[in-house]
Amino acid sequence: MKPLQPVSAGARVGYGIAFFALFVVVWSVATFGGYVQKLFLADPLTMVGEGWNLLVNHGFIVDIGMTIWRVVGGFILAVIFALPLGILMGAYKPVEAFLEPFVSFARYLPASAFIPLLILWAGIGETQKLLVIFIGSFFQLVLMIAVAVGGIRRDLVDAAYTLGASDSSVVRRVLLPNAAPEIAEIFRLVLGWAWTYVIVAELIGSSSGIGHMITDSQALLNTGQIIFGIIVIGLIGLISDFLFKAVNQRLFPWAQA
Repeated sequence: MKPLQPVSAGARVGYGIAFFALFVVVWSVATFGGYVQKLFLADPLTMVGEGWNLLVNHGFIVDIGMTIWRVVGGFILAVIFALPLGILMGAYKPVEAFLEPFVSFARYLPASAFIPLLILWAGIGETQKLLVIFIGSFFQLVLMIAVAVGGIRRDLVDAAYTLGASDSSVVRRVLLPNAAPEIAEIFRLVLGWAWTYVIVAELIGSSSGIGHMITDSQALLNTGQIIFGIIVIGLIGLISDFLFKAVNQRLFPWAQA
């Protein structure tokens, strides 16, 4: 291995599978070998059995669908508002100077801290859960998009003005096309964070979703179901991550290293 030396696609897949295999082996040794009590950590076979029981007998597929809907809905809502605001902040420095202090302040506020207020304002229905994801994603998106747009090379902007471009044309034809690949990557990263917010939202005042199942399983000390729920979240996140990468590579092939 050498620093920054690329690996082939096949080798990358092989390395990834090897790590998961090693993880399962260590987990199996720890549980089947009696090093960890089942009360604290279920073994892989028990986890699979409990997961199958959830899917077949308890309608867990509905919980998975509800959680996906909440993540996607809250994230899309955040993108709709954050994208234009982030572009304005990145393109126009007075707007950035006006908004950045508040956005920088707000992005450090944990979304979970707003749950009591959101329950008072919106109840315990779907609106409250969507707002938790919105708050957790919106401020991160705004600032990261602003940085991406504002980081475009100045010589490209100067060249556009030299060729007679207007201010709006510079934004549409220079800043946005150059920042688009990075913005798409920002969406991919922040979507991963949105999954942490939805589970927090579902832990309180929820009657459905993966987080709700995990809470019920914790009360029953059923670590098999808890682990299965966590793994399902990871698998869905992994699939969405690969989909984002594939779409980004197709839309912006010139930006792929």
